[in-house]
Amino acid sequence: MPCPFISRLPSTYVRNYAGNLLKTYAEHCPYASQVVVGSSFTGSSAPTGGVGGSTNKGQEGSSIHTQARDGARSAVRPVLQADVIQETTGFGYESFFQAEIKKKKEDHSYRIFKKVNRTAATFPYAREYSRGEKDITVWCSNDYLGMSAHPAVKNAVHQAIEKYGAGAGGTRNISGNSTVHEELERELADLHSKEAGLVFTSCYVANDTTLFTLARQLPGCQIFSDAGNHASMIQGIRNSGVPKHIFKHNNPEDLERNLRKVDKAIPKIVAFETVHSMTGAICPLEEMCDIAHEYGALTFVDEVHAVGLYGAEGAGVGQRDGAEDKIDIISGTMGKAFGNIGGYIAGSSGLIDVVRSYGAGFIFTTSLPPTVLCGALESIRVLRSEEGRELRARHQCNVAYLRTKLQEAGVSVEHTPSHILPVHVGDPLVCSALSDELMKYGHYVQAINFPTVPRGQEKLRIAPTPHHTFEMMDRFTADLKEIWVNLGLKLNPVSSGVCAGSCTYCSKPDLFARLTAREACGIPNCPQIESIAAAA
Repeated sequence: MPCPFISRLPSTYVRNYAGNLLKTYAEHCPYASQVVVGSSFTGSSAPTGGVGGSTNKGQEGSSIHTQARDGARSAVRPVLQADVIQETTGFGYESFFQAEIKKKKEDHSYRIFKKVNRTAATFPYAREYSRGEKDITVWCSNDYLGMSAHPAVKNAVHQAIEKYGAGAGGTRNISGNSTVHEELERELADLHSKEAGLVFTSCYVANDTTLFTLARQLPGCQIFSDAGNHASMIQGIRNSGVPKHIFKHNNPEDLERNLRKVDKAIPKIVAFETVHSMTGAICPLEEMCDIAHEYGALTFVDEVHAVGLYGAEGAGVGQRDGAEDKIDIISGTMGKAFGNIGGYIAGSSGLIDVVRSYGAGFIFTTSLPPTVLCGALESIRVLRSEEGRELRARHQCNVAYLRTKLQEAGVSVEHTPSHILPVHVGDPLVCSALSDELMKYGHYVQAINFPTVPRGQEKLRIAPTPHHTFEMMDRFTADLKEIWVNLGLKLNPVSSGVCAGSCTYCSKPDLFARLTAREACGIPNCPQIESIAAAA
């Protein structure tokens, strides 16, 4: 009969840990326990010449160790259906790793990085090295305004390396804090009209550390998390171990339904994003903040894909909508529109000091180097100026132009009110094929597959910059349409100018430019959407 202990375990686990399992279960086994009494299996010392000492070759066949091993193997064998169990000295790490990667390849979620060297002098052009060497145009960068190549930013970095050297020297507490760190934090606080700011090595670390730290410090805290939140926020919430409530993406009504379940006196954090990185949706910020505050919650708002791009000084959607004062904690990045690297939060001085004092992700890591700090500081100042406003205007103009061209071409560009233009594909193989074919035509657009997006929502994510010309966008649209047809994908019909349905965009067109992408129209090339986009 199968072993009643080992048969409950997965066969792979049994195979990998056979030796240890025999020792662990022997003393409980009706068969093996009769032959292991006094042996090393039970932890007692073995007789001289037995298991615990030197065993002569002639004695080995009748030793207690051999009897127990053979008996236990007999009990396990029916579970494995063959002589597949072998005594091992450890876990089969490499075979496990290979099996995990095989699964990724089989479900088409395995990532192959493109080898792309961007050229600072000719942004958004680059050279691609995955299949030889080729000149390409980048259409998917998060360097939304090309600030990484801005002359003033590059000059600030050059001066910093000559003045301060390459590295930071340590953690903020031990030799790694400088006047430049504190100057940047003051600039960020002022940008967002907050009392204080705190710089992290990335915004992933900023989100993870801040949510974890606040959730653990606030007594009895509960977190309300948008279903579309970024992995960094999810990680911090999960690791905190506090009760969490997931509400529908960008849905104030569902947020309120969840908040009603918890006493107002209990500390709460409502966490969500303004611009969603993959769908391009923009949340109804003011409405969600008002609901959160009505039920006694703090608002944690991720503006990573909005800072630099929206508002009079590039402070994000909060500044654009006049709702900055309703955001208790804002998180942002210096690695996207600001063209550098690193993340940050801004909020009240007391809140920031708690995260600074208790946040392990801030405390126990080497701080950002002066080159990054000076580059980011200069970029922020440029984007707060008239030059920044002009860049943002050109950016929005190009986004509207390319959106309209893609709609006219009939490819399935999703309607969004932001600068992100997702083209829905819905199949990982086809999505990757589109990306590969576009590269042959000289266009780099990364295929976005699971787990970045849910299965069935595979897409191309297009992000035009102020530096893409109309001619470049016309050529890109024509090439994408040609590849689209060659791969057997259907084109959407050209709009007839008559809307066959009703949606939020049709009933509230004035909200298009400012608020929500909660509800997709569902009508291919909706005339209402087209007319608004064309006028933008």
